[in-house]
Amino acid sequence: MAIDKELLDQLLAGRDPQELFGKDRLLDELKKALSERMLSAELDDHLENEAEAGGTNRRNGSSAKTVLTDTSRLTLAIPRDRAGTFDPKLIAKYQRRFPGFDEKIVSMYARGMTVRQIRGHLEELYGIDVSPDLISTITDAVLETVAEWQGRPLDSCYPLVFFDAIRVKIRDEGFVRNKAVYIALAILPDGAKEILGIWIEQTEGAQFWLRVMNELKNRGVADILIAVVDGLKGFPEAINAVFPATIVQTCIVHLIRNSMGFASWKDRKLIAQSLRSIYRAETADAGRAALDAFDESHWGRKYPAIAQSWRRHWEHVIPFFAFPEGVRRIIYTTNAIEALNSKLRRAVRTRGHFPGDDAAMKLLYLVLNQAAEEWKRAPREWFEAKVQFAVIFGERFSA
Repeated sequence: MAIDKELLDQLLAGRDPQELFGKDRLLDELKKALSERMLSAELDDHLENEAEAGGTNRRNGSSAKTVLTDTSRLTLAIPRDRAGTFDPKLIAKYQRRFPGFDEKIVSMYARGMTVRQIRGHLEELYGIDVSPDLISTITDAVLETVAEWQGRPLDSCYPLVFFDAIRVKIRDEGFVRNKAVYIALAILPDGAKEILGIWIEQTEGAQFWLRVMNELKNRGVADILIAVVDGLKGFPEAINAVFPATIVQTCIVHLIRNSMGFASWKDRKLIAQSLRSIYRAETADAGRAALDAFDESHWGRKYPAIAQSWRRHWEHVIPFFAFPEGVRRIIYTTNAIEALNSKLRRAVRTRGHFPGDDAAMKLLYLVLNQAAEEWKRAPREWFEAKVQFAVIFGERFSA
């Protein structure tokens, strides 16, 4: 709805343009006036409803109430009724924060800002002095949502699930410890992505993953067609103990990244090009021959640990070669879990360490939730891969 130009001229008359958007200036005045007008209209509607029901309730002045908004602190005149039955919807009886204020705090927290940074940001931009306890209370409310989200029912079948972990520093029993944050990212039959859960644990062990697999099963997962994992020893056995028909595939991107860790910066680009002949081979035998050739090449002799790393995981690299090109690309080209991890690392990097598991879980959930909102469409490789999944897995995929 367009605002009348004459009304705008009246509002702007005699005002300094530099002060229109400052604290306690025109925007805050408008917010206060509109809020009080809405509250008055709410009370009028409340009194009319009571009168129709035979009541005799009427107005009884107003009381001052200070509320926090997303731009300032406002003192509003809240209208009252004699019977005391009026409870405004805009600002409820015991509400001290304007709609949208909590969302702004949570949004800043999700972007990796600490409680101290949020407090300073609000003070600097809007002149609002917010206590650290209030900010913590607002963000702690997210934990209830996290608990519900962690226990929600899941689909019965997922064509592709990436399992991975990143390390974060969390204070535990007076010490700052490196803990693993585990993430399960699934690709649904229509190509959409879904985060199945987040778990925080001291160590990355196969026994823990067995517990995660049982949790997924209890939440409704009956089948996973392909599970893409890092090189953790015992992880494939943990998956197959719960989902015996699942094909476990070592993450090609992890192998490449681990290979780069053995090489100097100036050699990494050329080594990455040489490794392509391994994972882009037509068959497992051709891939093995390419690995042998790499081992005997200049780079293989200079960095022998690279070929050794691939050989240690070869048993779970082999399934990759049985898949057609469309499925291969969705596994190693897109690799959505790596893109997700980069967002998490950026948010975690500004923190240094977390005061506890709950604080870490809050931030990680919010970052992942923001990332999920950006997933507008299926990966472009998915259409071809979907056809291949239907051919390879038949009824397991179509079900």
